[in-house]
Amino acid sequence: DPDFSSNVTYTLSGADSANFEVINGQLKLKDDFSADFETKSSYSITITATDDAGSEASLTYTISVLDVNESPTAVNLSASVIDENVDGAIVGDLTTTDVDAGDAHTYELTGADADSFEIVEGKLQLKSDVSADYETQTSYSVTVTATDSGGLTTAEDFTVNVNNLNDNSPSFTSSNSVEMAENSNSVITVEATDADGDSLTYSLSGTDASSFSINSSTGVITFNSAPDYETKTSYLVTVNVSDGT
Repeated sequence: DPDFSSNVTYTLSGADSANFEVINGQLKLKDDFSADFETKSSYSITITATDDAGSEASLTYTISVLDVNESPTAVNLSASVIDENVDGAIVGDLTTTDVDAGDAHTYELTGADADSFEIVEGKLQLKSDVSADYETQTSYSVTVTATDSGGLTTAEDFTVNVNNLNDNSPSFTSSNSVEMAENSNSVITVEATDADGDSLTYSLSGTDASSFSINSSTGVITFNSAPDYETKTSYLVTVNVSDGT
């Protein structure tokens, strides 16, 4: 102001003036407000200077917000279950939540079971020479750390569950030969196990199956009538066991 050197006051107006203030001749954001490039990349305000004679001058400013790198906030995994007995089974796709649109991310694995996994083209998967076995381990724990192009990181813990498939046939643990006295009501019990823990069902077939009955749940075999050595000295039956699949 060529006429006055003091008593100049400033007032703000315009679209975004509510977010700003003038303190000691400095234009600043208000104390309870901060700019966020991802929300709004520029602000428009008009500054009016008034001298002590009441004369005014106004100028409209566009204030641009400088985009700075912010930390990613989350790592996401599209699935969390793998089938057992598959070498290199793929768990799912990894993505990163980051307010900096278009930022690139790299991934690192740590955690209890990290040695069993690798990340290939953004996918979390078992190493090519590793397969899961539900009967040995039902789940795996890994931590995935995402690092953005500015070196900022975020980490997420994941549990990868193993899908239990019916991959084991039942097997008999009892003998395939038994002796018993004639004219008795003795019973024979056959036993089988299944590594998958499935419920087992027993049945009979074969040459002399009609002479016997079997409890389908317990494997207990009984003669339909008491055996007589003088009539028949041996019997041949086939015991079948099924896990239902």
